[in-house]
Amino acid sequence: MPSEDIAHALISAVDEGFEEQLALTEALVNIPSIRGKEAPAQDLVEGEMLRLGLDTDRFRLDASELAKLRGFSPVVDADYSDAWTVVGRHLPGIAEGRSLILNGHVDVVPAGPETMWTWPPFAAKREGDWMYGRGAGDMKSGVAANLAVISAFRRAGLEPAAEVIVQSVIEEECTGNGMLSCISRGYQADAVVITEPMSERLQRAQVGVLWFRIDVAGLPTHVSRAAEGANAIDAAYEIIEALRSVEREWNALKDYYPPYERIDHPINMNVGKIEGGDWASSVPAWCRFEVRIALFPGQSLKSAKARIEAALDQACNSHAFLASNKPKITWHGFEAEGYVLPNDTEAESVLACAHRSVTGAALEDVVTRATTDARFYGLYVDTPVLVYGALAERIHGFDERVNIPSLRRMTKTLALFVANWCGVHKIA
Repeated sequence: MPSEDIAHALISAVDEGFEEQLALTEALVNIPSIRGKEAPAQDLVEGEMLRLGLDTDRFRLDASELAKLRGFSPVVDADYSDAWTVVGRHLPGIAEGRSLILNGHVDVVPAGPETMWTWPPFAAKREGDWMYGRGAGDMKSGVAANLAVISAFRRAGLEPAAEVIVQSVIEEECTGNGMLSCISRGYQADAVVITEPMSERLQRAQVGVLWFRIDVAGLPTHVSRAAEGANAIDAAYEIIEALRSVEREWNALKDYYPPYERIDHPINMNVGKIEGGDWASSVPAWCRFEVRIALFPGQSLKSAKARIEAALDQACNSHAFLASNKPKITWHGFEAEGYVLPNDTEAESVLACAHRSVTGAALEDVVTRATTDARFYGLYVDTPVLVYGALAERIHGFDERVNIPSLRRMTKTLALFVANWCGVHKIA
């Protein structure tokens, strides 16, 4: 760990700047940065990077170039003309320590019906120990914390003794192509920290994810003669049940995929969107639904897709109309492999020490049923990726919130981690 004087100075600097950190978090939450509308949030992040004196790089995602790289997720119906990654680099006068990437994403999922929120989703609200708003937890508070750590060093008259690369990416919630763009741009370091909301725990493992869309055709007729038609919506439900069999099959294999043997029902399938039909009194001629399904780290994406397609074929073969009118499956969005952080990396040891110094407790790990951008540097650049952040609740739901005291502790832990991992210089 850094000297007691340096540690005290950094912790005090986090406290002194914490209201400023919360204000930046609120400003980010107030921007509805759903897919395709992330640029204003990136403008705000870029401005803060420039204020902190970081060497700033802003670049547009290029799907044609990213598609050449391992880890690319296919883009369907997405416009990248205003899709930006923003990177800020701290470059020390003399580089002596280990380099580091601090990563976060500004994109958020849609808020859903605003009438179901206690307060408007894109108007940050503090109530007691919590800040509410879409993205408050997942993960604009983490983006602001990354910048707050750089600010804390400046406030304390210090600087990291190695390069620190602060990345603000998009599309974490749907493809991960924002993080992939950082690799394409050539950004690498000795370790990566992603400040996702982990309740001040370290993510040990995350699942892989596949997204796909199925278009089901039907034969329309008047409902009075329904038996003469083919109901596309009813058929869609039969297909969904066939896909549930894949979910059950994969969950039964969890003992073969450590550390998921310790998790109940690690593989979740979700039908997240469905639409179909044109008229209440007409047998529907079409139905479209979109699915997210998880897979284990180490499970082949190619074989997983083949198994899903086989389940679709099986469901159609026993259906009079679909047997000769096969639904169309479109793979879009996530094609993400799972990732397991190796045990006993030096980076984890440094984080554990910083965490204990701030909280007085041992660092716990967690195995999740979700995915993050950790896979990119962890799998494709062979770099340890620590996913560690504050306590948040109801992410992707109504009244999403982040715990403010937890956010303060997590920022202090991160500052001490940077000091120990990168080393420290005093600014003359």
